[in-house]
Amino acid sequence: MNDFHGKPGVAIVTGGTGGLGAAICRTLAERGSEIAFTYRSNREAADRLAAELGGAVADRLDLTDPGRSKEYVDSVVERFGAIHTLVHAAGPLVPQQHLSIVDPTDFGKHLAAEAAAFFNLVHPALPALRASKGAIVAVTTAATQRYPVRDGLSAGPKGAVEATARALAAEEGRFGVRVNCVGPGMLTDGMAADLMANGDLDERALDAARRAIPLRTFGSAQDIAEAVCFLASDRAGFISGQKLDVDGGYGV
Repeated sequence: MNDFHGKPGVAIVTGGTGGLGAAICRTLAERGSEIAFTYRSNREAADRLAAELGGAVADRLDLTDPGRSKEYVDSVVERFGAIHTLVHAAGPLVPQQHLSIVDPTDFGKHLAAEAAAFFNLVHPALPALRASKGAIVAVTTAATQRYPVRDGLSAGPKGAVEATARALAAEEGRFGVRVNCVGPGMLTDGMAADLMANGDLDERALDAARRAIPLRTFGSAQDIAEAVCFLASDRAGFISGQKLDVDGGYGV
């Protein structure tokens, strides 16, 4: 499958060192795209992934800084000439807490790390995406469709990302830019794996999650990468303003 072979320029992927971001980078590269990905702090993992992909460019970036985000986008356009896809897969590790015990300051920080970060990168990329009639895909969460208790610190800010994505789809479609979201459900890797490792999701919680999923199993980062790459490709050329939940049927 060569969905991106011959596409001008590059695909930008934020959060490239995360479980989901790395899978997305690999799948885009396998299907013919050059890759520029960002990471927040894990340089060792970034260097490994860039070497594995052979020619991918990794840059450290704090997406909550709008000035630095614009500088980054400008540098990518200068280096590669064009941007055909922007995938936002970055996001902080979100603890499982009832909203009643979440400090409002922490909620504000997560809004900045999710919704503001998405807009900080997309806004300066719009001229390049208009020129290439490109695609934006935001990786959010299935929890905005069916809410699991204690996930509000994730679902709330990611809901703001989804609303922003729909607004961009409505406004940028006249330039040929498509904007969609992918909502991961419970996975065996990515952020879910971190929550399992730190005890935030214990066996009782995992068993309850499995029972709530019609397929009675968890997905993988590759499941998310497949959905992202489909929506970014010309095969989804008449799809915009939509959200595809990859959740084993959890939201039904």
